[in-house]
Amino acid sequence: MSPHASQARIFSARRIITMNGDEPEAVATLGERVVAVGGRRELRDRFPGAEDVDLGSGVLLPGFNDAHAHPSVLADGGLYVDLAPSVTGSAEQVRRALAERAARTPEGEWVVGHNFDVSRTEDGRSVDRTLLDQVSARHPVLIIHYSYHGAVANSRALAAAGYDEGTPDPVGGELVRDGGRLTGVLYERAWMEGYLGHGSRPPLVPQPTMPARVESLRRMLARMNAAGITSVCDAMVHPADWALYQAARDAGALTARVGMLLWYEFFEPARELGMRTGFGDGMLRFSGVKMMTDGAVSGGTCLCRAPYRGALGERTGGIQVMPDEEIAEVVHRVHAAGSRLAVHANGDLAISKVLDAMEAAIGATPPRPGQTHRIEHCSVVDPELVKRIRALDVIPVPFGAFISYHGHNLVGHYGRERAARISPHRTFLDAGITVAGSSDYPCGPLEPLYALRSLTTRRAQDGTVLGEGQRLTPYEALEVYTAGSAAASGEQDDKGRIAVGRIADFTVLGEDPLRTEPEGLAEIPVLSTWVGARRVWHAG
Repeated sequence: MSPHASQARIFSARRIITMNGDEPEAVATLGERVVAVGGRRELRDRFPGAEDVDLGSGVLLPGFNDAHAHPSVLADGGLYVDLAPSVTGSAEQVRRALAERAARTPEGEWVVGHNFDVSRTEDGRSVDRTLLDQVSARHPVLIIHYSYHGAVANSRALAAAGYDEGTPDPVGGELVRDGGRLTGVLYERAWMEGYLGHGSRPPLVPQPTMPARVESLRRMLARMNAAGITSVCDAMVHPADWALYQAARDAGALTARVGMLLWYEFFEPARELGMRTGFGDGMLRFSGVKMMTDGAVSGGTCLCRAPYRGALGERTGGIQVMPDEEIAEVVHRVHAAGSRLAVHANGDLAISKVLDAMEAAIGATPPRPGQTHRIEHCSVVDPELVKRIRALDVIPVPFGAFISYHGHNLVGHYGRERAARISPHRTFLDAGITVAGSSDYPCGPLEPLYALRSLTTRRAQDGTVLGEGQRLTPYEALEVYTAGSAAASGEQDDKGRIAVGRIADFTVLGEDPLRTEPEGLAEIPVLSTWVGARRVWHAG
């Protein structure tokens, strides 16, 4: 904690964007809160002993708030092999990196890689069971896809999970086959429950120690701070992740405010303890209950009414991860207990099923005050779904940067017309729907400024514009990543705007995002990041 935490401070900058329509010269804080906004001289007269924090030519705005990311997933303690395309750009490089790890791993122990992106890895589709068997026949070898919606296993890893050619696809998952033989490619529950554990069953893959995870998380949050992020919602928290965040808090490693979405299978013990969303404090809180109804939009497995050319290049309607009965039961149980639902649903059919369940649950049990539910991603909608979302006061949490970052995949999977309707921020805002900002990192870039460029240009990396009519203004895009994200976690009275009584979380930029051409938004430098009026990062 800063030695000045209880001292009044007066922040001044070239421009202060409050997201309230006013532009004060300065902001006064006391402790973690804003206590006044106004002119510099006025605030100095009111707070004569205050510390003066002159940010010079910087532009001060509310801290960026990522409403859906996965920082705990990256807290691997260095245990897994990084297979990101920037590190291993080809299938052969993937094989070599895993083989090097296997050569120094005792026989029989697991070799695990992560961050693999088949679409950005040269000859990525050849990364299958056969290639991983070439890595090692003496170790179980598993590759985790960047989206965490899929994995690839070698023969020993398949056997460890109890999978063979006679194994039927699990409910909500798929064991990919070629002529009846398992290819080693696994989707959704086939890999998540097979390798990460299910219920009381421990995970098969090795888990890092708690101190190593805390240090990994510390580095991850520092990266987020460097991008201007002051708050993040971890969108899939298991008990081990809950313990990680508590340990990180105890170690002073939380440099961003963290909301936790508890995975639905662990909700019952929390409910029995009387815990509801909102439990916790300003740095670490229980924000909602996460469940997943379909696959990944960028991976070509989301559940849609009309078929499309999916991840395997075949006509598909996608993967339904949870049966209808389970969706309805979990939604009813969580809603009735007074907690917030955060339901992953990408395709229009999946979204419709989620809304069916929410309508029934709300009809049976009136919501508690402030009990606003979310649909994570909410990627493919039609006018009728938009009306239903508005009527239920549900907050969509679409991808901020996917049009830019994954545009080539979206067109390849869904065709250009449907791809242009994915992540329809303009449609939602025009309907009067609150929208939150989400990176889904590591599934997409974590930098909010990259997302702001995508939201305002809708331009993919190859230059293709997908959905020109869905573009936002820079102000609207900024509001999505500040006030919109705050509303998604029920913290709209504390975060997202600079105003008296609110938390003093600030991002300081080197250029004005409201006066910069949209194409240049991603290049704006972050100068410093402040959480509760305490500087947690600054440019060297």
